[in-house]
Amino acid sequence: MRCQNGRGVLDFQEMTDISLHLRKKLGRIATLAIPPAGRVEESADGTRKWLVNVGAGQVVETVHIPEPNRSTLCISSQAGCAMDCPFCATGHSGFNRNLKAAEILGQVLLANRALGSPSAITNVVFMGMGEPLANYSEVVPVAKLLTDDHGLGLSRRRVTISTVGLVPRIRRLAEDCNVALAVSLHAPTDALRDELVPINRRHPIAELLQACWRYAEGLASRQITFEYVMLAGVNDSLDDAARLAGLLRDRPAKVNLIPFNSFPGAAYRCSAPEVIDRFCTHLRSRGVVATVRRTRGDDIDAACGQLAGRVTNRVRVRLGDKRFRAAGACAS
Repeated sequence: MRCQNGRGVLDFQEMTDISLHLRKKLGRIATLAIPPAGRVEESADGTRKWLVNVGAGQVVETVHIPEPNRSTLCISSQAGCAMDCPFCATGHSGFNRNLKAAEILGQVLLANRALGSPSAITNVVFMGMGEPLANYSEVVPVAKLLTDDHGLGLSRRRVTISTVGLVPRIRRLAEDCNVALAVSLHAPTDALRDELVPINRRHPIAELLQACWRYAEGLASRQITFEYVMLAGVNDSLDDAARLAGLLRDRPAKVNLIPFNSFPGAAYRCSAPEVIDRFCTHLRSRGVVATVRRTRGDDIDAACGQLAGRVTNRVRVRLGDKRFRAAGACAS
């Protein structure tokens, strides 16, 4: 949080703009600490990745992406992930536990301090390790602190929560914290999405999109970002593009095409650049706003879909497994 007029003070006794009595009380009942970063890696393109120790052998990853007009931090919400998407390194790493709100927000404080300013970060995306909406009770308070004038004071447009499509929690999020929303779609049909994003078996595309359009009604930007990873020979044909356009045309939607970033054990290949460009052009010709995400940090495994951290004592849960709810991955 921003203390002492945004100076990033982490010692209650140095917060001289509050009473001595309150400072002493805070010192007794609370602590201010930044989570330890075990290792820091920097990409040739300036992307920086922190491996953050969250205890008990668990390490999550936090990525900073510098750009000329923004400073974006990608934060993790779980140690691992239980959503089991086969094209994502985090899913392959297994699942251990949800992160606490302090551990999630601590990643932002860590980055701000490492970058030399309590307000160095201008954009925060919940797109690191884990499914944010599966850790709803800890993620939402962090999003509120990020956008609170007494917290980091970021615009709601500059805080994005990404989800694979936990529909009941998208509906709830619209009431609790209407920040920007990104949805991992990745397929234009239920048959293919069942394979790529297994939660689709519980919440198929039609149900997911209905929740998205309702969510968009309360957004200042009024657009939902749909993420679509480009997998060679799987979801990258012009027929796929036409089907995707049919789902999103004339809706408050934009598509972010993501070149697949490989990782050890991956069974997929990235679509060729010309295939991605053709797919993007076809969407635009059908009236859908579409962009191609620039790959950043792939030389340090910090690109989209590559974050794995270190997850020990893994709880291998899948849809239909009785441990799915116990692991904090329920979709209700």
